Amino acid sequence: MTQRRGEWLRGCFTAVPIMVGYLPIAVTFGVIAQQTGVPALQTTLMSMLVYAGASQFMAVNMLTTGATGLEVVAATFVLNFRHFVMGLSLMNLLREFPSRWKLALSSGMTDETFAMASVRAGSEEEMSPRYVAGMMLGAYSSWVIGSLAGHLLSQVIPPTVSESMSIALYAMFIGLLVPSLRKEWQAGAVALSSMLLCWGFSRVLDDGWAIVLATILGGGIGSFWMKGEKS
Repeated sequence: MTQRRGEWLRGCFTAVPIMVGYLPIAVTFGVIAQQTGVPALQTTLMSMLVYAGASQFMAVNMLTTGATGLEVVAATFVLNFRHFVMGLSLMNLLREFPSRWKLALSSGMTDETFAMASVRAGSEEEMSPRYVAGMMLGAYSSWVIGSLAGHLLSQVIPPTVSESMSIALYAMFIGLLVPSLRKEWQAGAVALSSMLLCWGFSRVLDDGWAIVLATILGGGIGSFWMKGEKS
């Protein structure tokens, strides 16, 4: 029992850098959700059940434009499609784990926990199911608690500060884009193409479906273009 508890705690301790990074973003999400009229319960449930930072920011933004639930789900599915590939890779790293652990751990996978598990798997240190679960649970808890705290604290945060937090959505996506631009300039062209497609679709479609279609077509263009460049 003591050894098992120690594995959980080691995993949680390993997740501290992720938790430190998640908390301010989660608080910002909670503040923005409150500003857009999403109740505290729904905000917390979104973080508990969706658990996808960029997708949650996007979902709240889409809801403010009048997007339907189906449009939000479709856009979230497209944005997180990379998790299929990440999940296959993670399950390969954890191939020695029992199936019940694989199923449970797959629900806690994010970009950060995937990266940390990959680094750990590449080292000589042993990685147990409870260690990985502790790491993922620590990251998950910080995101859920931060979201609820942000929603509740939005009542006492000065208006100038809370209003400035709305920039977080754009800052997050710029932060995701810039590293790709530094490696391949084509990523900027793909982003610009997606923006133009979204603008064009929004002239004839609802904003929600415009985002979904622009994301799909922009990703397809980028995949074809970059594949051709590498060839």
